Amino acid sequence: MTEQTNDSGAGAPKKGWFTRLKEGLSRSSAKLTEGISSIFTKRKLDDATLEELEELLIQADLGPATAAKLTAELARTRFGKEVSDDEVRRALADHVAQILRPVAKPLILSPDRKPQVVLVIGVNGTGKTTTIGKLAKQWREDGRSVMIAAGDTFRAAAVHQLQVWGERSGCPVVTAAPGADAAGLAFDALTRARAEGRDVLLIDTAGRLQNKDTLMAELAKIVRVIKKIDPTAPHNVLLVLDATTGQNAHNQVEVFRDMAAVTGLIVTKLDGSARGGVLVALAERFGLPVHAIGVGESIDDLRPFDPDQFGRSLMGVEA
Repeated sequence: MTEQTNDSGAGAPKKGWFTRLKEGLSRSSAKLTEGISSIFTKRKLDDATLEELEELLIQADLGPATAAKLTAELARTRFGKEVSDDEVRRALADHVAQILRPVAKPLILSPDRKPQVVLVIGVNGTGKTTTIGKLAKQWREDGRSVMIAAGDTFRAAAVHQLQVWGERSGCPVVTAAPGADAAGLAFDALTRARAEGRDVLLIDTAGRLQNKDTLMAELAKIVRVIKKIDPTAPHNVLLVLDATTGQNAHNQVEVFRDMAAVTGLIVTKLDGSARGGVLVALAERFGLPVHAIGVGESIDDLRPFDPDQFGRSLMGVEA
């Protein structure tokens, strides 16, 4: 992924990425900032304040394990000392970034794969289809030859959305009749992508988690038919998560990891209502690469994941 300029036209000056990220995390950040300020008003870091802080971090969706780790690290260097709320927030921002750095990995396209098959999975409504469109447009503008397979054949809106992105970016979109076999579509798309020498094939999938067994069988079949053409594919299995779901994201990672051997995450909808702390908890628990995050609808609002910026934004620390 490469960072692109916003192509939405002239008008008001565009906000910088860090500003938009802070706004996207404003719900979580406000809760943490206000809570930390109330705890650390001319108080020493003792057992009582540590307990209050740990509870605050849990409420902000960082989860018990991550909250315990962060407070323990804070206590290691500052226990018994008088600390300000700003000092605590800066220390926590640094510790959050340390947790996130091992998972902050860009999605690399290999020149040795023709095409690189990227299977995109996730619950319907997470922004999966829009993410595919943004990735396709970014890679196309970076000089890659991209094809999209509209594999969520049960949702006409998803197919139409990808067709619109295809028109915007000059990427062909392979479609099938409503309700058609998604695996058959994936097979046809990969066959065509290889014949045309495409660099990337992005495959959308259904996300009807309420029909877990059916969905699992469908994803397994897609992977099976892809491997008939390229035994090494899919090369990436990206799980798209909606940041507003909070702790429910843990369940989604567990379920889809078991279904389709997830290789990386993209977290969307960090748009002000997000419960951003959950991303830290996911990194701590699962250790899956986080390739990108999204803070809005524009193509420029999907960017490679920066753990330091995220930590500062989450804790309300200025750059």
